[in-house]
Amino acid sequence: MEGMIRSSANYTPLSPISFLKRSALVYNDKFSIVYGNVRYTWKDTFERCTKLASALAQLGISRGDVVAALAPNIPAMYELHFGVPMVGGVLCTLNVRHDSAMLSVLLRHSEAKIIFVDYEFLHIAQGAIDILSKTRTKLPLLILIPESDQSSSNISSTISTSNYLEYEGLLLTGRLDFEVRWPNDECDPISVNYTSGTTSSPKGVIYSHRGAYLNSLAVALFNEMSSMPVYLWCVPMFHCNGWCLTWAVAAQGGTNVCQRNVTARGIFENISQHKVTHLGGAPTVLNMIINAAASERRTLPGKVAVMTGAAPPPPHVLFKMEELGFIVTHSYGLTETYGPATVCTWKPEWNSLPRDTQAKLKARQGVHHLGLEEIDIKDPVTMKSVPPDAKTLGEVMLRGNIVMNGYLKNLKATQDAFNGGWFRSGDLGVKHSDGYIELKDRSKDIIISGGENISTIEVEAALFSHPAVLEAVVVGKPDDYWGETPCAFVKLKNGCNATAEEIIKFCRDRLPHYMAPRTVVFLDDLPKTSTGKTQKFVLREKAKTMGSLPKKSISRL
Repeated sequence: MEGMIRSSANYTPLSPISFLKRSALVYNDKFSIVYGNVRYTWKDTFERCTKLASALAQLGISRGDVVAALAPNIPAMYELHFGVPMVGGVLCTLNVRHDSAMLSVLLRHSEAKIIFVDYEFLHIAQGAIDILSKTRTKLPLLILIPESDQSSSNISSTISTSNYLEYEGLLLTGRLDFEVRWPNDECDPISVNYTSGTTSSPKGVIYSHRGAYLNSLAVALFNEMSSMPVYLWCVPMFHCNGWCLTWAVAAQGGTNVCQRNVTARGIFENISQHKVTHLGGAPTVLNMIINAAASERRTLPGKVAVMTGAAPPPPHVLFKMEELGFIVTHSYGLTETYGPATVCTWKPEWNSLPRDTQAKLKARQGVHHLGLEEIDIKDPVTMKSVPPDAKTLGEVMLRGNIVMNGYLKNLKATQDAFNGGWFRSGDLGVKHSDGYIELKDRSKDIIISGGENISTIEVEAALFSHPAVLEAVVVGKPDDYWGETPCAFVKLKNGCNATAEEIIKFCRDRLPHYMAPRTVVFLDDLPKTSTGKTQKFVLREKAKTMGSLPKKSISRL
């Protein structure tokens, strides 16, 4: 219409950096971070992030440069989620369960100029840099993060910091008058998150400032985060930037209760001590909570809202959580959708249903949240929606502003994922008559174990390298604790012998431990189609009948 203009008066590129700036003004003296004996206010956090951005600028970080981080849920990891974007950089948070070989591949692919490393994972990072030093790759500058909570067992005191630039020392070089580099365009990248994949072809998912901003607000809304929530960090901040809650908590001026390790005792103690109002976690975390020993439990000071996702939560786990006083919200998403993309929005009429029926309803993946435009179950060939009969399988497809910019350096994979104008998740599901979706299978055979994605192709490659293995297939086996664990079906070469324990150890020596099979089944022949293709669905059914690992076995893994 005549008279419209766009100017700085009515348009600013969306960025979650603005959340931090606002909270420093509104909630300046309220706690932003609690970690053991460490306490920071929002004023402190804003100043520390500003100094971090300034220090990174002095190290030569400019717009579009990648800065990596290998750290658990500690204050420095939280600060990097703001400090790196404030200098125009792109944050690449790396899974702390990776080994040096995988880490070297991701550092090389991302071209990270700097990597911040928590002391606990220094040997992994140094191993990766040693691998990279034998190539023509320019090595990233390593900045060490010592333990900031001196009340905890401090193994960092055994590390010589003289060989490394150290985090707090770096902050001292920063200036408070640093001018924040806001994005020129809200679609500029803010982070890169790697999905699971073979070491030869990692997929780096590019997030934008706009997508991060919108998904942060959506997550805060459907988790009913009012102002000043107290959020307990159980979701790894390296996973989809903590499901965007790193930024969402800042939007509401909340308190981030950090913890290096996630245990049942730690969860209950933190909830009791800090009056936690919200937490998130994969079904593994929920399972940990409901199976906590009586000596580990504490009475909840009030209702605690819990967001779960990553794998469909078993209904009985949801039932037990609510018995303990937790309010569980089930969400679904992928790395490519900034984490949470759907929510199983509860309907009042469901309150009168039997409890087991309620739990089954809550286990559905639900409907798109306010940050996403649409989710549907479609025939991947015709792109027609499947009927809402809760029976017809189709592929879960999504579209909207919280779908990734694309895969880093992989235009073909991006085009394939967006073929037809929707993001193709690779997940299979059905649609119910009320429009709610429910996952049934994963077409790409990815195993989700404890919230981590495991590529069966990579595990199979390790198995095939065993001298006694002729054929091997890996599928997910349902597990009460992990959600799923890798189960290997193996055919040995004639005249060769091997035990399950030997093969498991062989894989653990070559893969990150969480990727190695927990179960090995020997077969004379693997089921195949007439064309020689292994029938994985037959083996999945066989794995389902085997039951979960006993608790005593879990403790040894």
